[in-house]
Amino acid sequence: MKLDVVTLGETMVLLVPTSVGPLRYAGQFEKTIGGAESNMAIGLARLGHQVGWISRLGNDEFGLYVRNFIRGEGVDTSRVIFDDLHPTAVFFKERQLGQEPRIYYYRKGSAASCMTPEDLDESYITQAQFLYITGITPALSASCEATVDRAIELARRNGLTVVFDPNIRLKLWSKEEARRVLIDVASRCDIVMPGFEEGEILTGEQTPEKIAACLLANGARVVVVKLGERGAYFATPEQSEYVEGFPVKQIVDPIGAGDAFAAGFLSGLLRGWTYREAVRLGNRTGAYALTVAGDVEGLPFWSQIEPQKSGNQVTR
Repeated sequence: MKLDVVTLGETMVLLVPTSVGPLRYAGQFEKTIGGAESNMAIGLARLGHQVGWISRLGNDEFGLYVRNFIRGEGVDTSRVIFDDLHPTAVFFKERQLGQEPRIYYYRKGSAASCMTPEDLDESYITQAQFLYITGITPALSASCEATVDRAIELARRNGLTVVFDPNIRLKLWSKEEARRVLIDVASRCDIVMPGFEEGEILTGEQTPEKIAACLLANGARVVVVKLGERGAYFATPEQSEYVEGFPVKQIVDPIGAGDAFAAGFLSGLLRGWTYREAVRLGNRTGAYALTVAGDVEGLPFWSQIEPQKSGNQVTR
């Protein structure tokens, strides 16, 4: 099998109440999945690319559901390990009118948090052009941090481009620990893609230009700073530019937009586009994700993108 991108990380079962308000009053839930790396993988698969996802899942009904969901979206799951001793993680999204949803995780001791470097198959990783990692995985456990380190080592040794989205989750660790670990991870990656607030945490800088300059000096070849509705700013040692965002008439759910951006950006690079064109595609796919509830439900297919490549507004 030839892969365009390979990624690794935890995916959980997501339970969303059908009602708005505190979870303690919710009586009915809808079930789907959520995980930054699998969100990105599904997004890339919908855009026509070959993607592999590496993880551990509990050998339980939730684990089978997650694997089947991701595999059903066209992502290769052949390197997923089912763990007899640890469960598949779950999380809940509390819906609130006019506000971002509150997230409640139940992931401590999960199967994915028990990933080890021995779970990685070098021959599988080397089939890809890109390795995509996030800062969530090293936050899960010491063995997960070691697994990310090993994946980067294998990718660099075999000529893959390593792409890193810090995706900082302060429910998992402190700002100080996140900065210490993730700035080191970033130094070993080719493309670093922080959100603006994540860039501030990592570098201490307060403008996109200074954040990018700091991360370039730290070892990255390309930095993309995501700026929400303002679009994104990218920089290399030779060029830099702001790329405008796409207006969205109504934001339904902001969760997963950054993962959608990553899928669009990588799709652009895989198509041989310039960085500006790839960032613009990332802005478009990220905007699509805002228009539908759920982490992956709003990720667009290439058939939705292609007829509108010259447009500048996203509607549903």
